[in-house]
Amino acid sequence: MQTKKEIDFQTKKISKIVWEYALPGIIGTVVTALYNVIGRIFIGQSVGALAISGLAITFPVMNLTASIGMLVGAGAAARISISLGKRDKLTSEKILGNSLLLTIILNAVFITLILIFLEPILRAFGASDLTLPYAYDYLKIVLLGNVFVSLTYNFNAMMRSSGYPKKAMVTMLIGAVFSVILTPIFLYGFDLGIQGVAWATVVSMLIGMIFVMHHFLQKKSLIRLKWKYIKLNKKIIIAIISIGMSPFSMQVAASGVAVLMNTSLIRHGGDLAVGAYGIINTVLMMFLMIIMGLNQGTQPIIGYNYGAGNYKRVRATLLYAIKLATIITVTGALIGVIFPGVFAAAFTTDTELMSITERGIRIAVSAMPLVGFQIVSSSFFQSIGFATKSLIQSLSRQLIFLVPGIILLPRLWGLDGLWIAMPVSDILAFILSVFLLTYQLRQLKRMENVKLESSKKQ
Repeated sequence: MQTKKEIDFQTKKISKIVWEYALPGIIGTVVTALYNVIGRIFIGQSVGALAISGLAITFPVMNLTASIGMLVGAGAAARISISLGKRDKLTSEKILGNSLLLTIILNAVFITLILIFLEPILRAFGASDLTLPYAYDYLKIVLLGNVFVSLTYNFNAMMRSSGYPKKAMVTMLIGAVFSVILTPIFLYGFDLGIQGVAWATVVSMLIGMIFVMHHFLQKKSLIRLKWKYIKLNKKIIIAIISIGMSPFSMQVAASGVAVLMNTSLIRHGGDLAVGAYGIINTVLMMFLMIIMGLNQGTQPIIGYNYGAGNYKRVRATLLYAIKLATIITVTGALIGVIFPGVFAAAFTTDTELMSITERGIRIAVSAMPLVGFQIVSSSFFQSIGFATKSLIQSLSRQLIFLVPGIILLPRLWGLDGLWIAMPVSDILAFILSVFLLTYQLRQLKRMENVKLESSKKQ
């Protein structure tokens, strides 16, 4: 017998169910972005401009650690949605158990290796004698608590995929609220500087993890975390990783690109240019996280209906998500072009850093209206299990098109060339996404017609 949640996936008006699932996701991701922004504002205003640059040096490492969560969490969430669409609850619960163990093992191995070689890694990633102490002090604490972060994000995604979008939003709100409360306490009350921001992050994620894990231990949960399924199953792990490989590769690519960007910024603009890049990334994140939240909401709807063979609803959900994402990115681009100084002033009082940041923001957001389409398209392929196409799109914007721009364009325009590389990559990735998605929509239409003809014959 189908649950009300499953019936809603198949029958409720697309706009209503998208907002029902996407709004909690958007609120959760925006709040998460905001508490990251607030932490960086505290660092910039209280510790100084070089601390902002030191924090920017940590982005590649943080992207690498986040890739663990993407590999397991995104893949598991998509597989759970598809399994529930096929009314296969047993497989969904096995995915839960495998995800828990896989997350812990990967974190233990990965974080240990990074901590052992942390200083040389930071040096290789662009840290100077001035910025290294800030980056090192921040990361040595955050990395130790990364398993809490991974488990929180992974099981939050699976909570949403199994039909609890509002509860998933609450999980993110819990972590965000505690972080906002604890950051000034650790920073000012305990006088811990940048380490205080790191401790606030770790403690907040621990609290969030406890909440989300408790959900899957309750009997009333649609799918439950059961001890007998907390063991590695080769078939399930491959199924998880095959989809998770796309966002994982995107995060790894983002890390590599950030390293290349940081080292290029040092060469063409110095430590303050690295700080400006950190601020620009934060501004872009504020808007792109809204689209990430939208994707989190549409992923279970698309995945469930694809698994159930409701291809018309799959297409309708996708097109509605693209419309919303485009509105978001157009708005973000306009705000970035008109008010770059407001963003820069929020993070620093250093006039030189503000000047570099303002110019960089204006250039970086110039092709932002196209980015929403590209991100939604990549998430769509991930939701229906087409890992390769999702991977291609993810890597196109973050790696394939951006890296040549970072290498070549500064030879023509210096520091401006590095900022210009970002919108150029966005434009090229958009063109590729249009090609891939158009083809896939035609395939869905054919599948829909075949199913309709088959039902007529019966």
